[in-house]
Amino acid sequence: MKIKLYIIVFLLSSITSAQVTFEAKVSKKKLGINERLRIDFVMNEDGDNFEPPNFEYFTVIGPNQSISNSWLNGVKTFSKTYSYFLIPKKKGKFTINQAKIEIDGDIYKTLPIRVEITSAVEAPTNPNDPNYVVSENIHLVLEISNTNPYLNEAITVVYKLYASPEVRLSNLREIDNPRYSDFWSQNINIKELKLENGAYDGKDYHYVVFRKMVLYPQKTGKLDLEPLALNISVGVPTSKRDFFGSKIFETVHKTITTSNRRINVRPLPESGKPDNFTGAVGDFSFKVSISKNELKATEALQAKIEVSGKGNLKLVKLPRLTLPSSLEVYEPEHTENVSTNLYGMQGKISDSYTIVPSYQGKYPIPSIAFTYFDLKTDRYKTISSRELIVNVTEGPTNNISSNEDSSIAGSNKRKVVLSNDQFVSFKTNPNFISVETRLFFKTKLFWASLLAPFLAIPIAIFVRRRKDERDMDIVGQKVRKANRLARKYLSQAKKVLGNKVAFYEALERALHNYLKSKLNIETSEFSKDKIQQLLKERFVALNVVEEFNELLESCELARYTPFTNVEMQKDYDKAARVISKIDKQIK
Repeated sequence: MKIKLYIIVFLLSSITSAQVTFEAKVSKKKLGINERLRIDFVMNEDGDNFEPPNFEYFTVIGPNQSISNSWLNGVKTFSKTYSYFLIPKKKGKFTINQAKIEIDGDIYKTLPIRVEITSAVEAPTNPNDPNYVVSENIHLVLEISNTNPYLNEAITVVYKLYASPEVRLSNLREIDNPRYSDFWSQNINIKELKLENGAYDGKDYHYVVFRKMVLYPQKTGKLDLEPLALNISVGVPTSKRDFFGSKIFETVHKTITTSNRRINVRPLPESGKPDNFTGAVGDFSFKVSISKNELKATEALQAKIEVSGKGNLKLVKLPRLTLPSSLEVYEPEHTENVSTNLYGMQGKISDSYTIVPSYQGKYPIPSIAFTYFDLKTDRYKTISSRELIVNVTEGPTNNISSNEDSSIAGSNKRKVVLSNDQFVSFKTNPNFISVETRLFFKTKLFWASLLAPFLAIPIAIFVRRRKDERDMDIVGQKVRKANRLARKYLSQAKKVLGNKVAFYEALERALHNYLKSKLNIETSEFSKDKIQQLLKERFVALNVVEEFNELLESCELARYTPFTNVEMQKDYDKAARVISKIDKQIK
């Protein structure tokens, strides 16, 4: 009876020990936006084709891969871990979705994990803590040209990143952009970030101008500017020294933000405000012009209302043109030629009206007034155009009295008789038709179509001969096959060439998968000695085996040492060459 019980317990323990586990573990489920989260994906059996979840709400650092083999009381235990460090992009409650792994042909998934990101937490003050060193030596500053502007007055905001000469910056990236919801905003393009010398809090600092914006407030009262958040990698000096006596730097990933800033927007004065004021603020000039003073009836002319100068031009509403009812007026065409720099908008805007007179006579275009608020004098200014006369020399006579002819459009609209040549003066693209008709016969296209089949015959014969020669070249076929095989396994590595971590992970995976397909071994059995032994048994040259092992060492070293794009390209070319050589030599 006892023997049966021992057998049952042994079988149960064997089944339990053989069970595959794949789970996700996080360092914490609640953290501040200025903290980092570690997540580990752990499995007890070796697997392939690992797919991490989409960390859309986090900035990702990693992965780091580790493998552990141990023996305890004669029982072997295996553990493989993919580790990531996550930096939150914003506050809220988020779900980290499932990761996938293929183990022995089966797909395993982790359970989703819910985490909460809160406001920034205060870190303890420790002068030796790298995070504290970063907080004391890196500052993101928002500079505002005017914190007490008028409504629709331009203000300039400049974001500067100050860094102490003691630290080093890299991987600068925005993670939270201000929305400027109460402002009309325009970004000033910065071609490249330039390092300049300056001072912060009385100390020497380097700084870069990260962003420049021009804002026009659209509301009065106290308006808050949303903070800008950046994620940066900072090299912090340590007490350790390298072989040459230089300081060794520790990299710290930090999220920094600007402080909250408030602007008090003043309303424009009510006293002295004219009735025709429409919101123009700045320094402007104003004019009304016509393309011609004299024309015939049913011909057309252009009348232009133009405002130029410096101010909120794109927000200005131009006054309307009022004309006698005997002139047919069409909706205006609005044009803008405005540029924006750190001092605001400048340029000109205009409305162009097309006017068609139907009767002969003299028609006045009345004076038009334009009002704007002058920031230099803090007063309203009105500019009036001069009266213009349009003289229509030929055409039918209007039977209505001259008083009605000079009435303003809109008081007594009447039907206008239109003619076919009404806009003849604006015709710029006439459609000319050739009087001669050319036939297709004996044209260049005719002769080319006739001779093309005869030229195609020798080309086809040449291509067929080349194909036969390639088919008979056995050695060349093996070389081409080996090159195709190398490209197949290295295709994923080529896609991420330039990204050090992803490239060397893909390269290592490609080398492993190639050996697994050629030598029928598992990943857990990989070692230099084992690879060397198996390849020698398959008659692969020793120098080729050594090159293969050097590639695997490069993949390992890439996790801890910096590699340039040139070195990555060399390793990629070397891997393609080595795989090609092995495939040609292996028996």
